[in-house]
Amino acid sequence: MQDIALNNHKASDKPIWYFLLLWTILNIIQAATLEVHPDEAYYWLYSRFMDWGYFDHPPMVAIFIRVGDAIMHNELGLRLVTVLVSPLSIWLLWQTLKPYAVSAKWFILVVSGLVILHMYGFTTTPDAPLFFFTALFYYIYQRYVEHDKMKWALLLALIIAGLLYSKYHGILLIGFTVLSNIKLLKRPSFWLIVVLSAVLFMPHVWWQMQHQYPSLRYHLYERSSSGYDVSRTLLYLPGQFVMAGPLIGWFLFGFTVTTKIKDAFIRCLMVNFIGTIAFFMLSTIKDDVQSHWTLIGFAPLILLVMIRFSQTQYQPRWLMRLAVVNAALIVLLRIGLMVGVPFIKQSSRFQSYYGYKQWAQQVKQRVGNSYVVFISGFQDASKYCYYTNSTKGFDYDAREYRRTQFDIWPIEDSLQHKRTYYLLDFHAQGSFQLDSFKTARGQWYGTWLNDTRMYQKVDIQADKGKVKAAPGQKIVFNLTVNNPYNHTISFKNEGYPHELVMAACFLQGDQNTGGEQAGDDFNRITLKPGQTAPYRFVVAAPKTKGKYVLVFSIRTTPFPGGRNSRAIDFTVE
Repeated sequence: MQDIALNNHKASDKPIWYFLLLWTILNIIQAATLEVHPDEAYYWLYSRFMDWGYFDHPPMVAIFIRVGDAIMHNELGLRLVTVLVSPLSIWLLWQTLKPYAVSAKWFILVVSGLVILHMYGFTTTPDAPLFFFTALFYYIYQRYVEHDKMKWALLLALIIAGLLYSKYHGILLIGFTVLSNIKLLKRPSFWLIVVLSAVLFMPHVWWQMQHQYPSLRYHLYERSSSGYDVSRTLLYLPGQFVMAGPLIGWFLFGFTVTTKIKDAFIRCLMVNFIGTIAFFMLSTIKDDVQSHWTLIGFAPLILLVMIRFSQTQYQPRWLMRLAVVNAALIVLLRIGLMVGVPFIKQSSRFQSYYGYKQWAQQVKQRVGNSYVVFISGFQDASKYCYYTNSTKGFDYDAREYRRTQFDIWPIEDSLQHKRTYYLLDFHAQGSFQLDSFKTARGQWYGTWLNDTRMYQKVDIQADKGKVKAAPGQKIVFNLTVNNPYNHTISFKNEGYPHELVMAACFLQGDQNTGGEQAGDDFNRITLKPGQTAPYRFVVAAPKTKGKYVLVFSIRTTPFPGGRNSRAIDFTVE
């Protein structure tokens, strides 16, 4: 049976307002008490270097953080805008459902049971603005479908720009929406939306062009993969069910696809939901797919489930009880995160939320105001920067890892030839002596480096992007070495305490399978700012057949060597 007040908008709104109040209070408490996630700290650094683009993502997350952090530099400040727009997003979804006379009670049960909405109710990553603009898109698009008016077209153009500035996944929502309603192509206002949103997005496109399309190259070509693993595909849907609610997610997915398509808007929701889930399932063939990447598909899931409830009047008691228990379990987990229940703190999934505030201060007491160099992971460097409210942490991205925004920011330029502290969370073997000290994050090891020398930004371009060779076959690469710094660089070793070598490295996944060093002639190269130099490098293919990734890497001791070229597909057959 439907609620008596189902069609009374004012009456049915009251429980929604109560729910949103409780939702916001819970998110405020969680945001204020839980340490920042490593990704949040990384995006906080985005906000310290405001730009039209970044290596991994567009800039909207930096704007969210910049606004809140300007009010207060603490965990709540970093997450403040997210905490405020989360209930607004839910309210927009509720308003979008008004024409379908849905139940406020079931809306609350469904929303409160979605793990993925709890995650991004307080966590500030690009997914937070993405979900907000997704909810806003459906709210306005619903009106645009019914009434082809200029005001809706202009608003949609602004919202689409917001989607694209939030996360590249926004293109899926745009594409599937057009696919669901081809008649839109006949509207002159549709083409106004296309042109205006494209113009608004041009600053980001220009940034990509200036930086040689780092986001496109990384997401489409340079993500490491060890080959297809069928378990990725098999575990994909169960992971999505958990995101939709550990106890009710399976039901919501099945119930959603039975919704009767009675208008263009419902068709839009269905195409977006199925399209998004299918797109990322297909993506498991190429690489790992993180469960939260489908967040953009959970807005139509909510809307379709509620519409289907209204269509069928199917509201079984067992489902209501299960939904209540489902929501209660999620809230209990969140409370456990806040109070730091031991088994939660020790979990590999959640341990990054604990101890870093104290750890950062312990490291700072040791190094003072000097730069600290971390390796192979933006997480520790970002956490150090955030909790010391500085930009004195630098992530040295090793050849086996990947490039990050640290390879673009001017932090590396600032620490050149200075005394820095090289910090590791493991005892590395080498010709240098490591100090050992205890922190809130366990044992760490470090050493002081005088006249620090590194070349993370040097760009080496190869004349080949894909190679097939026989085992041991010698391949000639004509390289172009570019100096992007605003000062002259030299690869010589005379007069420097840290030796420099350039090498061709073969990788499989994140494993370095070997390679060979360039000749001494490479060390005779000196480049003025913006200058390039040719270099001929003869590389022998690995003796074992298989698929490899080849990168050219410049290494100065004691660092492991970075990625100075784009990944080259190398097949030995």
